Amino acid sequence: MDVRNIAVVVEDVDAARTALQWALHNIIRYGDIITLLHVYPLTRSKSRNKARLLRLRGFQLALSFQDICNNFSNTKVEIVVTEENREGMKIVATVREIGASMLVVGLHDHSFLYSLAMIHNNIANYFNCRVLAIKQPSTSPLSPMVVQGSSTNMDFLQIDISRLQVPDTPPPKVTGFALTRL
Repeated sequence: MDVRNIAVVVEDVDAARTALQWALHNIIRYGDIITLLHVYPLTRSKSRNKARLLRLRGFQLALSFQDICNNFSNTKVEIVVTEENREGMKIVATVREIGASMLVVGLHDHSFLYSLAMIHNNIANYFNCRVLAIKQPSTSPLSPMVVQGSSTNMDFLQIDISRLQVPDTPPPKVTGFALTRL
């Protein structure tokens, strides 16, 4: 069994925590590496203290996500905290750099996927892995009753942008048959 590197976008929104929990319950296998990826906004301030504070808050947030992972045995967790350079492109570059086989994102109104799609026509060309966007469950009074701790309660939206790859297979050899007309 191959070890997979699964990147999870860390944001201070419930949808991101839901996505991590969904991934832990449904995707992560023994030996997989979870890379918690937080990208803090580019600061235009001349002060290095502001950037340092944003990096520190991002690392603390990633540590809180690591605490969620620690409740699951056999999870290996790495943390990456970095500064954004363009709308969503730092996440794309980091996912490619670490060789992630999958990116898990909590889908919410300000998700980087939306801003990336607004700027670029075909975001599928940017990722070299499968992207899973997990949507926060609905909290409307008309929504069905949910049982806490069940992974089937979550609305699931999968954005699969991996390309279909068909392995090369030689055409079958057919011998000894003759075509006849009826």
